[in-house]
Amino acid sequence: MTPPSAAALADHRRALAATPLAGLFARDPQRFERLSFAWEDWLVDVSKERLAADTLPLVAAHARAIGLEGWIAALFAGEKVNLSERRPALHMALRRQDDIPLSVDGRDIVPGIRATQARMKALADAIAGGTRTGAMGRPIRAVVNIGIGGSDLGPKFVCDALALTAPAATHVAFVSNVDPEHLTRALAPLDPATTLFVVTSKTFTTQETLANAIGARGWLESAFGPEVDVAPHFVAVTANVAAAREFGVADADALPMWDWVGGRYSLWSAAGLAIAIRLGWDGFAALLAGAAAMDDHFRTTPLERNLPAVLGFVGWWNARHLGHSDRVVVPYSQALDLLPSFLQQLVLESNGKRVARDGGPVAGATAAALWGAPGTNGQHAFFQWLHQGTREAPVEFIVPVRAAHPRGQQQSLLVANALAQAQALLEGRGVDALRAELGRKGLAGIDLDAAVAARVCPGNRASTTILMPALDARRLGQLIALYEHRTFVESVLYGINPFDQFGVELGKTLAAPIAAALIDGAPLPAATDASTRGLVERARALAATARQPTSRDSRE
Repeated sequence: MTPPSAAALADHRRALAATPLAGLFARDPQRFERLSFAWEDWLVDVSKERLAADTLPLVAAHARAIGLEGWIAALFAGEKVNLSERRPALHMALRRQDDIPLSVDGRDIVPGIRATQARMKALADAIAGGTRTGAMGRPIRAVVNIGIGGSDLGPKFVCDALALTAPAATHVAFVSNVDPEHLTRALAPLDPATTLFVVTSKTFTTQETLANAIGARGWLESAFGPEVDVAPHFVAVTANVAAAREFGVADADALPMWDWVGGRYSLWSAAGLAIAIRLGWDGFAALLAGAAAMDDHFRTTPLERNLPAVLGFVGWWNARHLGHSDRVVVPYSQALDLLPSFLQQLVLESNGKRVARDGGPVAGATAAALWGAPGTNGQHAFFQWLHQGTREAPVEFIVPVRAAHPRGQQQSLLVANALAQAQALLEGRGVDALRAELGRKGLAGIDLDAAVAARVCPGNRASTTILMPALDARRLGQLIALYEHRTFVESVLYGINPFDQFGVELGKTLAAPIAAALIDGAPLPAATDASTRGLVERARALAATARQPTSRDSRE
């Protein structure tokens, strides 16, 4: 049954629709103070969103009515909140700073977490200290992480974001795409004798990951000869130790994955081994500690002052009640270059659903499309669309205020650009101001009219600004956990299960017979559509056709 709070929110949206953002600021001189939220040394400002002072309290009341606080408690207690797969979602347990027992199916999982972390630390320390050697007896100097999805994107994002703060000298690369170019490029600068591969796959059957692992093994065998055991060059992170052993990974080099950790949350687990190697164990521990601090804030703070809850309320309000189909994330930090891609997986794989927890259809829109790029680069690309395009897309500005590596006044210029873009989206640039400005430059008549028309920015476009003091391992952990929990809040408001991803499976299932047709000439299933049949036939023909010399080739 729809709670009364849902009707109250619909009425509130209608009442708010006629008031522009600038009018909301004019009506409430304390708007910034009412709609900005501090925690530790963070500040989240949602005053430029299309909200009134009473919008968030109304959403919080609705969230309570549908049981958000109970869902948060269930999440942290290890209850089976992943209803479709009958599993808990306990990635938070991996970053806890205490050893209080936590049971899953009657078994305390904390000792296993600590034992795995000890093994990760020992391996990272051995590589840093030069005591982990390859088949030729030489120390490992490079690590290639082979995975896909969360077992690739999360660790890659963290390693890239903190690359220049890492004390470790080990080169770490990431390979995910089954396109052979990805593995080829990663291997090109490396020495087989000093390279270790970390193969991350929960089932050890993931098609792309296994193809790349086999390619890596072939590269080693070509370099060493078939008689050399290449096992010292492999570590596996998996729940299927038997399959890893069959591939050639020693049992001592197989680290566990648990089914209560989803792939897009797996960077906190042994799947984050590449992070521990690249940053050193202290860096990985600081990342965990930062996330744990955000976990405590999310679990214990009332919804009205709870950063993940507030951001989740705004995201749900924008998508469900205001009908925004886009959500743009712009980190003003080159180190956070991969953040939009990381959030695409986190948010869209979690909340890109049309089925409610009870199996019925979702009533209304769910997650908006998420995309973005670092500022200031985006200002010279899609910001034109944001300022003068035909539809509004709320923007999230993420701004580390202090530079990790200061150069003159560049960081102040960067921060100024972020704040100015948010201001420009709010205020725009109107006809009267433009006519006065351009008139002073000598334009008049139809030339002035045309120049003004081309330059008008309507403004009245929403944004959120997140100020963080700096970017380091602890604060990056806080940022990632902030978005994880925000995504969970939105899922509860949508009424969906954010922890499964069955939509990912369909394309992989259909790829198998197509691959067989391309590789072996096997017939396609009878139900295959005409377009796919035609494309397969054409692809086979192109693959089989030798490149014909051109007239220029023959002249040369």
